[in-house]
Amino acid sequence: MIVMKFGGTSVESSEAIERVAKIVGSRRKQSPVVVVSAMAKVTDQLVAMGNKAASGDCEASIGLLQSLRERHLQAALELLGAKKCAALVPKLESLFSELESFLRGLAAVRELTPRGSDYLLSFGELLSSLIVADAFAVRGLNAAWVDSRECLVTDDKHTRAAPKMSETRERSKKKISPLLAKKRIPVMGGFIAATADGVPTTLGRGGSDYSAAIIGAALDAARIEIWTDVEGMMTTDPRLCPDARTIKRISFNEAAELAYFGAKVLHPATLLPAIHQNIPVYVLNSRNLRSTGTQITARTPRSPDTFRAITAKTGVSIVNVVASRGIMVHGFLRSVFEALDRHSTSVDIVAISEVSMSFTMETKRIPKGLLTEMEQIADVTCEDQQAIICLVGEDIHGKPGIAASVFNTIAEADVNIRMISQGASEINISFVVKESDVPRAVRRLHEHFFPAKGPALSLQKAQGRSQGRGTRVNGAHRMNGAAKKKSARESKATKSVLAQKKAATRPGLNL
Repeated sequence: MIVMKFGGTSVESSEAIERVAKIVGSRRKQSPVVVVSAMAKVTDQLVAMGNKAASGDCEASIGLLQSLRERHLQAALELLGAKKCAALVPKLESLFSELESFLRGLAAVRELTPRGSDYLLSFGELLSSLIVADAFAVRGLNAAWVDSRECLVTDDKHTRAAPKMSETRERSKKKISPLLAKKRIPVMGGFIAATADGVPTTLGRGGSDYSAAIIGAALDAARIEIWTDVEGMMTTDPRLCPDARTIKRISFNEAAELAYFGAKVLHPATLLPAIHQNIPVYVLNSRNLRSTGTQITARTPRSPDTFRAITAKTGVSIVNVVASRGIMVHGFLRSVFEALDRHSTSVDIVAISEVSMSFTMETKRIPKGLLTEMEQIADVTCEDQQAIICLVGEDIHGKPGIAASVFNTIAEADVNIRMISQGASEINISFVVKESDVPRAVRRLHEHFFPAKGPALSLQKAQGRSQGRGTRVNGAHRMNGAAKKKSARESKATKSVLAQKKAATRPGLNL
């Protein structure tokens, strides 16, 4: 048995769902369980509806609902034809009616609670999974729609619920295993779940990947396939660096680190259930029926490259907390961490000295009261529009000179580093830069650690020569006068930057 998850762009239209049906048909003999997201942008539209209704603008909210209704009904008609569509329409209309009633009630009370938000956002996956299940049946696939809320059990932490695996395993096997035994293909929505009492919950934005992994672990799947709109995981974001290439194999640890630090292909929590059950995960391209994508397993062959990939997480803030004069040093750090705990705050990178602490976190997730509380015990500043760049590779631990190579490359790109983290994780080097410096920094790092091959490399060298970087004579590199002066300036600047970074870096950084 395998689990196949299809993201929003993979089910965004009737044409996309046609492709999904062909892909699933090619896996029919492997007993697939299919998990689908809401159609692309639908969750955003539901959020907008909720915000407008909660602000009292009921008519604008209902207007968005009508647009959503027309999109789904049109897709159903194109996929099923008039006769088959007529049988599905009452189920869809029932959901739209339920959604409209909720929005009107929301406009009356003008308050959208976390529990209400989960209920609102569940409609996207319910609508798409119903349409996909019927589309499969019309195309000769023996599909059966399954309500995810009857299988996936979570706690009551609305908008970011955590699964309860024992209950989920029990309910999933009871609901899904009989369908598989009858050679049917279960189709269910991702992202949505329910408490043990049946109250709708969600796993957080992007949680459809997580749903697939949870269901895969609950059913002891042979593998989990995550179908998206790119050809697997890449060495970096191709929008930042056109030379990015597909990673054929990557370890669980490396993939999880990349997901946490900004890689958009996977939800950060996706791999946890798969890791626990040692289930291989494949990231594949739904626009390419023969996609081989990226295979994620517990162990992978040694990579010929220093790093496996480079990623960047934007929308980050640096919070600096410095003990006020007269405050006893003893207990200062404890007070800071207790404040973070009281506000259920998760941080990315931390740098600590005896009387100061700096940490990073997503700007939009900084609790309003956290900084106010910390100002009672310390001097606090917050710097927005920062980003974390992370280089990941399992083979970097204990190799001298790798960090120096990274920071030398960044210095050559004329990018200033604000914070550095190495040692907390044995497989990554992370540092903070200004958000505006990310494209330049990532491109330079990728060029250095993932050099182009073949003709592309030759072209790159030719471009370097044409820009006055020097020529080769009998295998030796000879610089012209301008290049020598530039090299001397860069070397001096690089040494200065490295000296500053080394002084600011905690012990254990291997420069």
